[in-house]
Amino acid sequence: MAAQQGASVSPLRALEEALGLTAGGDATEEAEGTYYLEQVTITEGSEDEYEYEEIPDDNFSIPEGEEDLAKAVQMVQEQSTDAEILEQKTVLPSKHVVPEVIEDFLCNFLIKMGMTRTLDCFQSEWYELIQKGGTKLRDAGNVPDVYIQNMHLDNENKTLKKDLKQWKQAADKAREDLLKTQKERDFHRMHHKRIIQEKNKLINELKGLRLHYASYEPTIRVLLDKHHNLLRQKMLTTMERDKAIEQISAYQSSSKTMDPWNGYQDTKVRGIPSYKKEFASEGPTQRALREAREQYKSKLKMKERRKDSEFPTDMQPYISRCLPRGNDSPAKFDYLLSTIFRLHDLPVSCIVVHPSKDMLVSCGEDHLWKAVGLPNGNVLLTGTGHTDWLSNCCFHPSGNMLATSSGDTTVKLWDMTGGNCTLTFEGHKHAVWSCTWHSCGDFVASSSLDTTSKIWDVNSERCRCTLYGHTDSVNSIEFFPCSNTLLTASADKSLSIWDARTGKCEQSLYGHMHSINDATFSPKGHMIASCDSCGVTKLWDFRKLLPIVSIDVGPSPGNEVNFDSSGRILAQASGSGVIHLLDLQSGQIYKLMGHENEAHTVVFSRDGKSLFSGGCDGTVRVWT
Repeated sequence: MAAQQGASVSPLRALEEALGLTAGGDATEEAEGTYYLEQVTITEGSEDEYEYEEIPDDNFSIPEGEEDLAKAVQMVQEQSTDAEILEQKTVLPSKHVVPEVIEDFLCNFLIKMGMTRTLDCFQSEWYELIQKGGTKLRDAGNVPDVYIQNMHLDNENKTLKKDLKQWKQAADKAREDLLKTQKERDFHRMHHKRIIQEKNKLINELKGLRLHYASYEPTIRVLLDKHHNLLRQKMLTTMERDKAIEQISAYQSSSKTMDPWNGYQDTKVRGIPSYKKEFASEGPTQRALREAREQYKSKLKMKERRKDSEFPTDMQPYISRCLPRGNDSPAKFDYLLSTIFRLHDLPVSCIVVHPSKDMLVSCGEDHLWKAVGLPNGNVLLTGTGHTDWLSNCCFHPSGNMLATSSGDTTVKLWDMTGGNCTLTFEGHKHAVWSCTWHSCGDFVASSSLDTTSKIWDVNSERCRCTLYGHTDSVNSIEFFPCSNTLLTASADKSLSIWDARTGKCEQSLYGHMHSINDATFSPKGHMIASCDSCGVTKLWDFRKLLPIVSIDVGPSPGNEVNFDSSGRILAQASGSGVIHLLDLQSGQIYKLMGHENEAHTVVFSRDGKSLFSGGCDGTVRVWT
């Protein structure tokens, strides 16, 4: 077979061309692509006048000598064998059986590398095997592509590693969940054991109390019998006394003399005064009822004599005290914790500074309020009278009275000279959160958990108006300085502005997304500040009733906000224990860190040089 670079010709095809069978013979090709060779004899008597020339065989020569003669005989035998093979009918395999692609690849590779001897050996051995039928190409199958197989194995390995990683992560997460569940199980098991121990302890104590009570039962029965006997004796004594009084009255009536001008003459019978003669026949129960009825009538007459206060339309005596005082000193932000006053056993809910004296009042959840002298912190007065926690307090514009609100649903007024309660307002159905004085000093307003606010008249001692409109707890209330306008903040996320004379809501402000805990006016009255339960503080333009700015210092709740006397600094008491100071000119926020727990209230001193804050640990902290 003659092979060239890029293409190859099979040796069998070359042999056919050499014999001239493919061009002029009678070779036939069947449908399956199989070739048959037949021997053709050309006779001399052919009519073809073509002259054939003899082709000399240059390669065939008879060697000389005996050895050469043996080789010549062998060569002749091989040629005769080849002729016999040619005479036989040869069946060639189909083209698709021979892997020509592999054959061409090998031949081209050997030619390119110059390995001609290897090429000759390969061709000879390959086609000899094919001719002898020594190979079964169909059974050999396709030669596997190692690179593709390696690539598939690599992809499969990557997939398995990825699955292994996922399963490992799932196993780690399951292990963490298992540990967490085991810890929760152990915790609940210990809690269950503790509850069982407490239950057994209570059962034992209950058994002991029952035994102890059983030991007192005979004594209790004896005392009950004595009590019933005493009641019977008291009843008999009362009946005998009433009978004796009737006899005395009858005897007295028979011995009286008639005065034609003055009626019966006033006399004394057995020490009974004459002004009690007409009630001498009354029993003790009737007498007590009559006296209570008279006292109630006298109170009603006193209230009727007291007139309702009028809402002011002009300046009042205390109007100068409610105006903000000028503060020419520069704003101060570098407050430092200087003193801690431990005043209450429970959290401090409110701090107010006296309008003219160096004194502050703190209210606590221990049912007490305390007046503290500054700067020493000595307790001057202690107010007791509320039966539940105190929520807020406010000084009268003159500073002589104090109003407090409490969880016992009442508002009390206190005299600051002696610390005595002078008046109690009752009417709210739930806890009262806040209270505030009118600038004239004749009215007190309060807000409550029952979604209402009330305006109380100090002179007539009654509720003048109830403000309805909020749909949730009203957490804060404050009078606008020197006016009849009220500001309320509610848990329904809204602020409302009311006319105290009519009790109508004039305007509502919306913008907070959570419950509003506190709201206050600036000293000049042109701005409103409010804070909610997520630490968002908002500033509102009171003249335009529009929001100005919103500051988020959360997520801890803002419990209270207050301006300093200049109106430049806004302080906020946060649930995280941080006191935030907002500079309204630059917008910068300063933080005061000193409370260990939640801060409930914050207030400035009159001159702005000090700051007071109260926390849930029952202390009042002074910042200077």
